[in-house]
Parts: sequence; structure tokens; C-alpha cells
Amino acid sequence: MNKNNSKYKAEHSLSDLPHESAVKHVTGESIYINDINLNDHLLIGKVVYSKHAHANIRACDLSKVRALQGVHTVLDYNDIPGENQMGPVVHDELCLAEQKVTFIGQAIFLIAAENEEIAIQAEKLINIEYEPLKAIPDIEAAIKTDALIAPPRKIECGNVENALKKTEHCLKGKLISGAQEHWYLETQSCLAIPGEGKEMNIFSSTQHPSETQSIISQVLGVQKNEVVVEIRRMGGAFGGKETQGNHYAAWSALLANATRRPVKIHLKREEDQIMTGKRHRCLSKYEVGFNNKGIINALKIDLNIDAGAATDLTLAILERALFHVDNAYFIPNMLVIGKAWKTNLPPNTAFRGFGGPQAIALIENIIDRIARFLKKDTIDIRYKNFYKNDTNNITHYGQLIKNNRLFKLYENLTKSSDYFNRRKEINKFNFENEFYKKGLALTPVKFGISFTTSFLNQAGALVNIYQDGTVLVNHGGVEMGQGLHTKMQYVASAELGISPEFIKVNATNTSKVPNTSATAASSGSDLNGMAVKNAIEKLKSRIAQVVIEEFNKTYSENPSEIKNLEFNNNYILDKKYPGRKIPFKQIIQQAYLKRVSLSATGFYKTPGIYYDKDKGKGNPFHYYAFGMAVSEIIIDTLTGQHKIIRTDILHDVGDSINKTLDKGQIEGGFIQGVGWCTTEDIKYDENGNLLNHSPDTYKIPTIRDIPEDFKVELLEGVPNPNTIRKSKAVGEPPFMLAFSVWLAIKDAISAVGNHEIEPEFSLPATNEIILQSIEKIKKKFF
Repeated sequence: MNKNNSKYKAEHSLSDLPHESAVKHVTGESIYINDINLNDHLLIGKVVYSKHAHANIRACDLSKVRALQGVHTVLDYNDIPGENQMGPVVHDELCLAEQKVTFIGQAIFLIAAENEEIAIQAEKLINIEYEPLKAIPDIEAAIKTDALIAPPRKIECGNVENALKKTEHCLKGKLISGAQEHWYLETQSCLAIPGEGKEMNIFSSTQHPSETQSIISQVLGVQKNEVVVEIRRMGGAFGGKETQGNHYAAWSALLANATRRPVKIHLKREEDQIMTGKRHRCLSKYEVGFNNKGIINALKIDLNIDAGAATDLTLAILERALFHVDNAYFIPNMLVIGKAWKTNLPPNTAFRGFGGPQAIALIENIIDRIARFLKKDTIDIRYKNFYKNDTNNITHYGQLIKNNRLFKLYENLTKSSDYFNRRKEINKFNFENEFYKKGLALTPVKFGISFTTSFLNQAGALVNIYQDGTVLVNHGGVEMGQGLHTKMQYVASAELGISPEFIKVNATNTSKVPNTSATAASSGSDLNGMAVKNAIEKLKSRIAQVVIEEFNKTYSENPSEIKNLEFNNNYILDKKYPGRKIPFKQIIQQAYLKRVSLSATGFYKTPGIYYDKDKGKGNPFHYYAFGMAVSEIIIDTLTGQHKIIRTDILHDVGDSINKTLDKGQIEGGFIQGVGWCTTEDIKYDENGNLLNHSPDTYKIPTIRDIPEDFKVELLEGVPNPNTIRKSKAVGEPPFMLAFSVWLAIKDAISAVGNHEIEPEFSLPATNEIILQSIEKIKKKFF
């Protein structure tokens, strides 16, 4: 096929450009950190970590391990040439433990050996004498000991106490939501290669190359310009490599610096699950006031999250949770206080949704409780409380909600899912069946898009055009399977008007694009896309001058003007004089001969965002992404097992840059959310030991957990102003649509008692929780 013609361009539109690494993934040609081939000089790094959650280190003996043949070095905190610190925001996380350990999995020693077998043998030869101390294993214990990791945070609007006194109805309660393991396919990995002098080249599975660079320069005691971090792709991350990928990079760099040889650390699955932080466990208490129609007029929340042993990104996660306790609902009087508690567990960290899921689960359960109290369908209570377009459109932190898609989503989805007829059919089924019960729920999501730390909302790019007309795009975002590079390829293709085959998106590298933000907060395409566009606009301006010169040599009597030029279909043409056009490749050659620069940097910062933490007011988000889901499930009341019969999702992505990728993100995010809501139950014992740290005991969703009928559609005709090609972020918001499954399960449990008794419920709704809840209803009802 001739890929230069209009047919090719039409066939490979923004909606179906294939993932740039799809073929490589299928054939096994994609290169990940553990696939990088080196010579025989490569050493294997091993992290020796604490087996105690809280203990003093009384003594240790390294003599035997240092004498073992094949071991090249063993390092402790005394061997760190720079600062023994790797806390990304608050400096409260040691690179290597000193006299005390505060969680199981905390690094104490680093070993570099000639192969994995020797490294494992070496670890067994290390003798550490501990003095165990009392551990804080959970939020409840932390609250009892007043172990706050930072001062509480608060957001308030209206007068909550006064509104609660005057309200017609009031409900009180609490909700516990569990932790979640990231379970990326590629475990934490890094390859460190020393260069000349102080140089260190890092190939790291990280979402934040610039921060990884910074942490390494800090522990090595060198300038940042001595450290280069590169990442071609990751095998998944989901937030788990936003900060915690730094650890393995720092440890690899320390070993490489000490041995002056390449060192690779690649964790086994069990090690990864034991050593890394999770989604924050959450314990929330609330009091809600509402009227006979179900309209909420007051809400008071005490939200508590488990930070683990160090701060990591907990404070930003707590802040986003406070922002999202409203979800899609206008609440005129609200007080939400957030507290982060220190426990003796690995420092908890970013995870898809970044605090949003814990908060949205809470308000969705509150809505569900109001509906059951008033004997109404939950869909009716949700609709009545939705943010509106002209009134009731200010959040509790003072941001005006623009371009509200909730009512459009509701109207379209209730119709396409046939919600009301199915509700009648399910009621009939439940009346006729004793041992199987069905449930149905609709849940929305309104999710703010931007980093809530305002200065992080910036991005850079470097775009090079070569003499043959091909283009190399460098940007600060990282590819982790979500298709970011594919979207950047499309942005460059659309902006330059050339076919995607002539454009390559390069590995992310701190020496090409410096000072970048993490690929997180669902903002990868938004930020980097605009930076790439900015660089291309500079290049087009330069190229346009050359085109005008070439055109006006031939058509001097009717000169062309820059404003009439169009870059399209591998040509630059004059829209006023359609016969005038020149191939892109040809004009690039002319530009080179005329000594015109064909390389440009791009930069973008999100406009109009700010937030005053002291006042609890501001405009922290550039816009909101909206979505809605309807899920139908069936449970076996004798075993507690459930099955998702059907899920309908309608999601707002603005004008999609790539419909296939966006639908993939929606499906994947939803199923990951289903896992958190149903099967992924992390268990720690009272001593801080993780009890299920392998796939045989920790149950992520499988193909059997996918809805039997899974319908995902994008909301059409809703362009998003002031973003890259009028698109919207899509990475995180669909995760929260899984609450439709969670609350459909609650609906089915409620049917056991003919909806007369509200089920006792928590998250995740495992088989055990479902069965216990059913048994409690049976005891009360029968």
C-alpha cells in the first residue's frame, strides 16, 4: 500500500492507529530492562531486607559473605558516598537502614555478585541480630498511639453543624477499604552502568526519570548532570513506579559505583510484593444529612489513611482524596478532615486514582445507604444530587464545574443499558429464586485532571527532523503500556501533516528532555502532547519561511503568504492557490541547505490552576473527566461467589486521540477496579508480615472476572477545550466505575432480605464478606 496517499491517512485515523509496540510485544521483540544484553562484566544486585516490622539492629556479621568467592561488594549505610536518603518529598525514608528497621522489606545491605545463585547464597551468610520492638500494624493501632505522620488536612464549605441540626434525616457510619497490590507484569528493575569519571547511566523501570536522576545524584553525592536515566518502556506501573522505582535505581547505582561494573537488580514477584508499598488502606467515619427526597444537605467526614512507615506521596494522595469525596454530587455543607497515620508497613504509594477511589467509594456507599433508608432506587438519589450546569455547580473547594457531562451520560446510558426494564426483571428474578440473587447498580465518576501539586503541571519535548524527512520525537513522558508514545506519534503526525511511518518516538531520556514530571495523574498525553505541539509549531514556522521563498521564486506575480500554508498528507500546500504544493521531504532538504535549524524544544505548563492549602480553596484541576457504568451481577447465596453478567460503560474522553487505546484503558482500568472491589484482599498479621505475597494467594482478576457482556462506548460530540486536540485524560477515571459492580453485589445481598435490612458491607467484597453479610441478614430476617 502507498502510505503517502489520502486513503492511508483515512484508514489510519486517530481512532485506530495501532500501538507503536504492538507487534514487538506479540513477537517478543520488545526490550525491557531485564532484556538488555551486556557482556560478562554484568553483576547481579541483591537487596538484603528486614524480616522484622520494627526492631533495633543490635549487631551484624558480614565476614562470611565478604569472603565468598564471586561476591564483589557488600554495602551498608556507611558506604553511601552521598546522603542516606530517598524520600521523594519529605526526607524521612532512608536509602539503607541504620540502627533501626521500621518495616518488613526495608533495605539493610546491598550485595553485588557474579550471578544470582551466588547472590542468594551470600544473603544467607549474613547474620543480623535484632531486638524486636512493638509494631503498629494498622490504622486502628496507629490512632490509639496518636501516630500521625503529618498534621491533619481540612476542606470545608457552608455550615455543617448547623445543617446537620436542621436536616430531616441523618445517617452515621463508617467504611473500611483495603490495600491493593500493583501487580505490574514487570517487577521492579534497574540496570546501572558506570561511565567515565563520575558518570552513571541508568536504565530504570520508572514513571519519573527526572526524580530517579535526582535521588541517584543525592545518594552518590554527584551533580545531576553526571546521571542519565533512560526508559524505553515499562511492563506496567499503575503508580507503583512513580517513586518506588527510585529505590532500585539508587541501590543499583550504589553497587555500580562501588564496583565500577554494570549492576542489575530485578526483583522476583514475591520480593516485589513484600518490599513495595500498596494502595493506602482507608478508614472513614461519616455523618450525612438529607431530606425526604434524598437530597444531601450536609456531610461530615473523618477520613483516615495508612501511610506506612514513611511519607512517600501520602500527603498528595490524602489531598486528592479530600478533593474527591463529593464525586459527582453537589453538597452545600461539607466538612472533610483527612489524617495520615504511620504504621510499620512498607511506605504506601501512588496507585491508579491516587486517593480518589477511597473517597469515591465512601460517597457512593453513602448514596446507596440513603436510597435504602428511603426505599428508593439508588439511581434516583444519584440523579437528584448530581452537579448541575447553571446552579449547584461549585465544589466544596470552590472550583466551578464547566462542561458537565453527567446528565448527557445518564440519559444515554440508562437508555442504552435498558436500566429501568432490567431493574424490573431483576426484582422478578429475585422474588422467584431463593439461592441465587441478582443485583444492579449505576455509578458515575467525576475526576479532576491535573497534578494537585501545581508546579508539576509542566512538560518538555525535543523534536528533530532529519534530512530524509523523518522525525524523531523526544518527550518527558514514559510508555508503560498505556499507548502514550502512540498518541505522541499521532500528535506529531497530525501537527506536521505527515504519515506516522515517518515519525519515531524515542526512549525517554533525561539528557534529551530535563526536569520532567512523572507520567502520572492521567496527564501524560495532556502535558507531553502540548509540549510536542509547541516544538512542532516552532519547526513549522521555520519551514514555512523556506516554503514561501520557494513558492515565490516561481509565482512572483501572485506571492504566497504564510497564513495560507497547510501541512497535510506529506505536502506543504497553499490553500489559496491549490496548485502550489511541495513534498515535505523536499522542503526539509531545502531547509537544511539554507542552514535552517530542524531541531526544536517544546514546553507547556497547564494554565489557570492553583490551590490555597490553608484556605482549602482554589482551582486545582484543568478540567474534569466524567464517566458512568451500569453493572449487573449474580451471587450464589450458599457460597458467596459472584459473577458479572453485564457491564455497560459510557465514558467522556473529549475528542479521542485514539479510540482503540482509550477503550483499552477504560476496560483495563475498570477490571483493575473490579479486582480492588472484589478479590484483592491484602492480609497482614499483627507482626507486619504480608501473608499473601504470590499469585496463588493474592487474587488479581482473571478472564473469568470479566463481564460476560462487556459494552464500552465513548461519549461522542463533546470536544474538550484548551487541551491537545480537544481530548481528555483516560488513565485513572474508569477505575472508579468498578463501584457499579461493588454496589450491585450489595444490591444482590440486600435482596436476600427483600431489601428490608441493609447489608453490612466493606471493600473488597470477597466471597467471605458476601457470605458473612448474607448470613447476618438471614439471622435477622428469617
